[in-house]
Amino acid sequence: MLIYFKIRPTALACSLLVIMVLSLTLPTLAEDAPLNRRAIVQAHNKWRAEVNSPDISWSAELADKASNWAKSLRQKNCALRHSGPGQNLYWASPQKSANSKDKKGNWIWRIKAQNVSEKDVVDSWATEKKWYNSAKNSCYAPTGRSCGHYTQLIWSDSTEVGCSFALCDDQSQIWVCNYHPAGNIVGQKPF
Repeated sequence: MLIYFKIRPTALACSLLVIMVLSLTLPTLAEDAPLNRRAIVQAHNKWRAEVNSPDISWSAELADKASNWAKSLRQKNCALRHSGPGQNLYWASPQKSANSKDKKGNWIWRIKAQNVSEKDVVDSWATEKKWYNSAKNSCYAPTGRSCGHYTQLIWSDSTEVGCSFALCDDQSQIWVCNYHPAGNIVGQKPF
């Protein structure tokens, strides 16, 4: 016996539209997930405008290089290491939470990737601004910290940026942005 359901075309179209919208708006951190290029560029240009550095634009070639480097770092347990000059790196730890215990009373931990936006990454580099003295072109960062991410971010001669990220096996993330021309040239001011 066959049972037929009659679905009105408008109901089917609405259902498909809802599914498509949800799939486009839900955050994802899948490997090779595309970054929001506009958000990366806007976040950079916000900080660059503060020091009158010209706007930076997106480079697909630099983004490909960043993607390859992020994948390479992922294969090496996501240890932070630069591939060369003109590069900013960012690492985000996984989120770890527990809300129940097993039969022995041990917490059952759930580990997942943080929801990190392109703006979060760029703004984290910009926090180094507080240690940079532009009048003296010097960095007064505490031990273990630097100003190099910030100065590369605002380097006025850099005209292009390309970025990518990789999700590590432990659910941490590594983000890579490459700049052209590279900044942080010793003896030169960033703007």
